[in-house]
Amino acid sequence: MGSFSEFTYTLDRVRETSGKNEKVRLLSEYMRGLDAEDAELAARFATGRSSVKGSADETQIGYSTIMGVLEGLTGLSGREVGRVYVKYGDLGRVVEEILSAKKETTLFEETLTLKEVAQSFEAMTRAKGKGSSDMKKGHLKALLLRANGVEAKFLVKILTKEMRIGLVDGLVEEAIAKAYDTDRASVRETALLLGDIGLLAKRARLGELSGVRLELMRPTNFMLAEPMQTAEEIAAYFEGRPLDGEYKYDGVRAQVHKKGEKVKIFSRRLEEITASFPEVVEAARSIAYDFILDGEIVPFSKGSPLPFQLLQRRLRRIENFEAAMREAPVLYFCFDILLLDGEDLHQRPLRERREALGRIAAGAFREASMKKVSTGEEVEALFRLSRTSGYEGLVLKDPESPYTPGKRGKSWVKLKEELDTLDVVIVGAELGHGKRAGKISDYTFAVRDGESLKVIGKAYSGLTDKEIEDMMVKIKALTIEDDGYFRTVKPQLVIEVAFDSIQRSGRHDSGFALRFPRIKRIREDKGLGDIDNIQEVKKVFESQRVKVDEERR
Repeated sequence: MGSFSEFTYTLDRVRETSGKNEKVRLLSEYMRGLDAEDAELAARFATGRSSVKGSADETQIGYSTIMGVLEGLTGLSGREVGRVYVKYGDLGRVVEEILSAKKETTLFEETLTLKEVAQSFEAMTRAKGKGSSDMKKGHLKALLLRANGVEAKFLVKILTKEMRIGLVDGLVEEAIAKAYDTDRASVRETALLLGDIGLLAKRARLGELSGVRLELMRPTNFMLAEPMQTAEEIAAYFEGRPLDGEYKYDGVRAQVHKKGEKVKIFSRRLEEITASFPEVVEAARSIAYDFILDGEIVPFSKGSPLPFQLLQRRLRRIENFEAAMREAPVLYFCFDILLLDGEDLHQRPLRERREALGRIAAGAFREASMKKVSTGEEVEALFRLSRTSGYEGLVLKDPESPYTPGKRGKSWVKLKEELDTLDVVIVGAELGHGKRAGKISDYTFAVRDGESLKVIGKAYSGLTDKEIEDMMVKIKALTIEDDGYFRTVKPQLVIEVAFDSIQRSGRHDSGFALRFPRIKRIREDKGLGDIDNIQEVKKVFESQRVKVDEERR
């Protein structure tokens, strides 16, 4: 039975080496000695997942829960634990350092196994309703009491999905191929089809990769579209060939699986979201066939799309869900079919898949709007029609293309544009997560409101690594107050921020928030007097075809 100690020892050796080939060698040698069940768990844990992709629930263990358990185990205050976190920017490393000070121990030293860890994670996932927080803490505490420092570190890394040991999914796939003497290309194709790397490892260990097919109730990766900048670029790339032009919907990309009366809905992250959309479930049940569909769940009312933000309350499944459903009725716009009554269609040309889709979807779901386009002028005209109708842009598809799970190729391309940009000033900054842990890379920014500044959002994407390093130097020099995790910054650094829309919000003192803000450029040519004001924000908000008040969600 695979010990968790041996697993974490291997991962620590992987972390300590910088060479990709050496990382693959270490993991493959370890996995070679595991049975199929332990191989499944080891591969999944190594990529920072505690449960199989497609699960309706996860452990839902957050930073605050882990911090609370640590304080109880060690007797350290939250501030003391926080100081160690600032040192590393990595909660796993924090646990490893301070666990030696824990005041409680188990009566007997017992070796943890991979299966026992998986069972504890499952117990955390099952904990629901009143008292569930205490139950989750109890399970976590029990694990940490049995764990040594290295084991505890990786327990937390898995639960927070922050492994940060340079072991991305692709390298784990390579290790699986090497461990079980399997062709790397076959492993990659099977991985995209299966969706879950643990299942991939299990099938490879059993020598069953060649038998993997699409399967109802098991999500597969979604085919992705490559972004392109202009209609002319798209037309030139496809050399004037006819394309299927579809509106780009602003909703939740979703796979709908139906088998008899059973229906499941999976998000782009391959997480089950069935409970959030009962009307989609009922519509699927009305269809006489079994199938896997790909499409977009869109908030929609009176012939027009509603703002995406209205879906978020439904996805969170908060209280008063019925009111959230009334506020955000949805339609499922389906645009592809992967499987129909047991027949795998995903390698057929899109034009054939569309014919099959048309036969089953009518009356239950809305097929995505589609028009044939060839020239740059036709693409641009359809793009403008999409935008004026309240959609994000266009997706252009080659009608001869197969469905390639998990791949972003130029058989499908997308064309969209930003709503607008604002010049804003940075007033706060904090440490990033993941690969930016320990770096000041998340920026809170504001616009002018008379003589004062009002916060309108936070952005962490758009800058290069070099620009982030340069900004860190400037922010440290401009820091007014440093709370360890968050810095209040003298307002001098101006950035141009792009965004998709503006919503009313009680989170910021401006009363507004930008949706999907991203830094377009650092405006070293501008100063505090050049930033936009709250009147410009209101003007952009009022210009939107659809508006949302975040506080209503």
